[in-house]
Amino acid sequence: MSTLAWFAAASLAVWVWLLLGQGFFWRTDQRLPDASPRTRARGGGDDGGPARGETWPAVVVVVPARDEAGVLPLSLPSLLAQEYPGRAEVIFVDDGSTDGTGRLAAGLAAAHGGLPLTVTSPGEPAPGWTGKLWALRHGMALARARGPEFLLLTDADIAHRPDSLRLLVAAARDDDRDLVSQMARLRVASSWERLVVPAFVYFFAQLYPFRRVNARRPRATAAAGGCVLLRTETAVAAGVPDAIRAALIDDVSLARAVRAAGGRIWLGLAERVDSVRPYPDLGELWRMVARSAYAQLRYDPLLLLGTVAGLVLVYLVPPVACVAGLASGDAAAAWAGGLAWAVMAGTYVPMLRYYRQSWWTAPLLPFTALLYLLMTVDSAVRHHRGRGGAWKGRIHTGGRAAENGEFTPRHGE
Repeated sequence: MSTLAWFAAASLAVWVWLLLGQGFFWRTDQRLPDASPRTRARGGGDDGGPARGETWPAVVVVVPARDEAGVLPLSLPSLLAQEYPGRAEVIFVDDGSTDGTGRLAAGLAAAHGGLPLTVTSPGEPAPGWTGKLWALRHGMALARARGPEFLLLTDADIAHRPDSLRLLVAAARDDDRDLVSQMARLRVASSWERLVVPAFVYFFAQLYPFRRVNARRPRATAAAGGCVLLRTETAVAAGVPDAIRAALIDDVSLARAVRAAGGRIWLGLAERVDSVRPYPDLGELWRMVARSAYAQLRYDPLLLLGTVAGLVLVYLVPPVACVAGLASGDAAAAWAGGLAWAVMAGTYVPMLRYYRQSWWTAPLLPFTALLYLLMTVDSAVRHHRGRGGAWKGRIHTGGRAAENGEFTPRHGE
């Protein structure tokens, strides 16, 4: 066999393993149930609520926000309109916004009513803290003073269906989970969003298979930061957010801290939680991924090289081998590359269906993977130029300094 055929065969072997041996990451069935079997067994209603006579636990929702005036009218009213039978309120933490985010939040609460809303501000982050986690620290401290059993940590660009909070709490109590997190359904309106966003969630699930996260004996640990229901006493035991104060990938770091404290975790795809943040062009999506891609690799050049090589072998070799093999008459390369490409596309179809996209776009996944490869390399370049982690006017340095508590935010462009 030719060298190309051997590479194609290696890629096919990897895809067979991914198909069968990586926790069935490609399936999209890890979702909150409409009603809890345990709840129904206790005589509760079909809405996922507790049995008659039982009380719902108190919940405080904490929303960190920085310059979110553009999305708040689409997201915050849905959060205030939660149909939750127990005591619930919202603490909105304005993280130094310059666009009137805090005033807008207060105005939306006055106009729409619903859950009580408190708007507060923590001031500039202290040394060693990312802006979001500094805002969460402030909001969680205020929330704990209210004595809630649960905290809902949700981003300012996340819209919730009216029963979202109720089903989250029911799932946590019925399955005795300390952290219940949902991967919000991201917006897929523009052409670039349709090409890039489903793949983003697909790659995340491949890295952290939801079934392995949720297993009784878990083999992976992750959460989705846009929607996290967290038991208050577990947060205290895990020392969060202080224990993860410098983390750019705060959701995965939060999940690891909770699990290290003995907490049980559930992660799934959302049916009632949606991100309303638009990414109309490739540049916006590129910056979103490049901001934290190198942090995911722990700022390690060797891991970067390994990741690039892995992406080339797994995603780029199959189409290249298939096309080149057909053009040159190399049957082995064409067959191995074509089969690997077919398995790849087949595993992508369930995620496309979840995002209500056409299945025939699945063969385009190698092109999207190439974009992510370039975004990852760009993330490393930005880091080494001192621009890593730039987001909304702040630059967050990373690497060993952050891990050692020497992390310092500074203002960027």
